[in-house]
Amino acid sequence: MTIAEEHRWPCEQCGADLRFAPGQTELKCDHCGHVQAIKAAPPRSRQRALGELDLAHGLDDDLPEAASVEVRSTSCPNCGAVVEFQGANHATECPFCATPVAIDTGSQRKIKPQALIPFALNENQARDALTKWLGGLWFAPNGLLEYTRKGRAMAGIYAPYWTFDADSDSHYRGQRGEHYYETRTVSVVENGKTVQRQEQVQKTRWYNVSGHVDRQFDDVLVVGSTSLPERLADNLSSWDLGALEPYSTDFLAGFQAEGYTVGLADGHAKARDKMEAVIREDVRRDIGGDEQRIDSIDSTFSDETFKHILLPVWMAAYKYGGKSYRFLVNGQTGEVRGERPYSWWKIGFAVAAGLVAAAGVAYLVDPSIFGLPKPDWMN
Repeated sequence: MTIAEEHRWPCEQCGADLRFAPGQTELKCDHCGHVQAIKAAPPRSRQRALGELDLAHGLDDDLPEAASVEVRSTSCPNCGAVVEFQGANHATECPFCATPVAIDTGSQRKIKPQALIPFALNENQARDALTKWLGGLWFAPNGLLEYTRKGRAMAGIYAPYWTFDADSDSHYRGQRGEHYYETRTVSVVENGKTVQRQEQVQKTRWYNVSGHVDRQFDDVLVVGSTSLPERLADNLSSWDLGALEPYSTDFLAGFQAEGYTVGLADGHAKARDKMEAVIREDVRRDIGGDEQRIDSIDSTFSDETFKHILLPVWMAAYKYGGKSYRFLVNGQTGEVRGERPYSWWKIGFAVAAGLVAAAGVAYLVDPSIFGLPKPDWMN
């Protein structure tokens, strides 16, 4: 869901639009070069913005009025993206495909973003990171690197995320497996003769176990957008959430900002899945031994809280073989994730080269394999 709010950041000197300068705390005017500082949030406002909200109240739609906002939205008839309108604006273009979209008078209440990580990488730096990543891919089409080298535009988007905190206490029942070895005698054929040989055979003794583990979860991240490939967005994992700033529209100047399309309840369910996977590994470590079997885990969660935040992502798309491949660049760290195509002619060439090399080695070992006489230089 892309926020189509009509914000403007006029330059104090010439009136042209300002844009946020990645890696800095200022707005810049591309027209006259004027720089305008972004005011730092007061300590009390900062503490409130970076604080946690009670999950139970959020799921019950019982948050303070200041934590939510009334919005209107509609789906793009061309690409399906959900475009969100604020203020008196009733029509705009879809920022993903430029299709004109309009809205009726319906509205709904949404949770506000509390904080964001400002972009640290500008578009050129993001393109450099993507080019380096693409250059390291085996069997990638040559057009991939050409795509980035030609300076194709990348989209800078503040993507919606949820963070979840919780304390967990888990009781489990299972089995611990401990390896031991037995010696057995087997018959093997060596040089045409059957001989007896002893070998070690691994076996496992199983013991019933039970116990409990506890863990504190802090800032479990869940992507709040269905327009981003979930597998790629989840793997953009190198976020430094210590760099979160209280939400300010000044950081949005020159960028798109998405509203969430994965609601709080669905986001919490995804976070719970992530937590339970961690708890399962904790249980395995607590069981110990060489192997583990888990029969049951009964987990209790308490002190559950959440935040709604925006994180900076550079996006690019590349068409190859009639299919679109998407790439994401972490706008804070430069980490890259993407859906990569393969060049089948490169793969075919590599296979053919491998077969030729293997045939060459086989010829050097024994030319008679190919029905050829052994040359004098090999004698």
